[in-house]
Amino acid sequence: MLIRLTDTSKLLYINVEHSSNYAINFFKWERKSKMSSSGFVLVPFLILLTIEGCFGRPLPSKLHDSDKQPLQTSRPYNIAHRGANGEFPEETTAAYMRAIEEGADFIEADILATKDGALICSHDVTLDLDNRTNIANFSQFADRKRTYEVQGVNMTGWFVVDFTLEELKLLRVNQRFSFRDQQYNGKFPIITFEEYISIALNAQRVVGIYPEIKNPVFINKHVKWSDGKKFEDKFVETLTKYGYKGSYMSKEWLKQPAFVQSFAPSSLTYTADLTDLPKILLIDDVTVRTEDTNQTYYDITSDSYLDFIGNYVVGIGPWKDTIVTTEDNYLNEVTDLVANAHARGLQVHPYTFRNENSFLHLNFHQDPYSEYDYWINKIGIDGLFTDFTGSFHDFQEWTSPLSSKR
Repeated sequence: MLIRLTDTSKLLYINVEHSSNYAINFFKWERKSKMSSSGFVLVPFLILLTIEGCFGRPLPSKLHDSDKQPLQTSRPYNIAHRGANGEFPEETTAAYMRAIEEGADFIEADILATKDGALICSHDVTLDLDNRTNIANFSQFADRKRTYEVQGVNMTGWFVVDFTLEELKLLRVNQRFSFRDQQYNGKFPIITFEEYISIALNAQRVVGIYPEIKNPVFINKHVKWSDGKKFEDKFVETLTKYGYKGSYMSKEWLKQPAFVQSFAPSSLTYTADLTDLPKILLIDDVTVRTEDTNQTYYDITSDSYLDFIGNYVVGIGPWKDTIVTTEDNYLNEVTDLVANAHARGLQVHPYTFRNENSFLHLNFHQDPYSEYDYWINKIGIDGLFTDFTGSFHDFQEWTSPLSSKR
């Protein structure tokens, strides 16, 4: 199975299949003086993973840690939102590898749990929302549809908590948005938390991870571990297993950077007793209520709550419109959220930046670089979640290039 990228790509992803031997092969396109009819010559580049009889066991790093280019900390972080999902189906190996190639500082993932307690990368607790996977093609799963309450709303579909990891590995992931490239639909499997970590650890430079404790109330209700531990415990155990530790900007943290994020405040306060890794409280629309504490995010953004949560987190990750309100798709009023966060020493990493016109406010005249300029230089954020890591990286290289040693 050959999957071709665009003519400007450096990586080609092929032969992504799941069996008892799980292998992912990567190749590199190189221009030659005598090119093939397609304009490129295929050159073998790297076999990243060969995993036999288990999932997510990382290979040793290709470079000694001291030889890796360090994480840049001199400009706002480029956070690959579910990987480079503007180009590839979200939270797949291809999306994460592409994001790293394009210059992401961190690769972001949503972590959920399967029926048998395995941790996987998936944004939604349902597998059929937005046609995200091809589960509807599997007749053997037709009777698995269920209706559950998720954050106060009844949802019907195929839920990750009703499938084992082995069953989920049969599925393939699709591009969520119909207006994005559909040619990679059905090519890539759901990956585990450990496989996602392996991608970062095997990068040729230091690449951070930014995993989210996703829907913890729902997961803890429907998934039970034999040792009696909670979802949050298993989440942190996985990070610890692979050497992630250390407070923000510590020597240990810089070696293997990670942010732990969640929309659920109680998950972050709970994990504060389990790990000193830096934590980010995600913030939704101010009218939405938290799944665990039943507070509105308006309450969450109050001075008193920022004072409280600042004891547990190093920053917040707000939806953009909670920072700058909008009206008729134009920017309206700049709130004091960034100023209040910075006054308490908290970082601000808003979400989600997307290149398409349908996501750009009219002030930016269909120009994502104008949007980046506004948020970085006027609002003063410390990092951002983007579906198009290459675009943000290019903007930063043009406006605040790093040392040639980077």
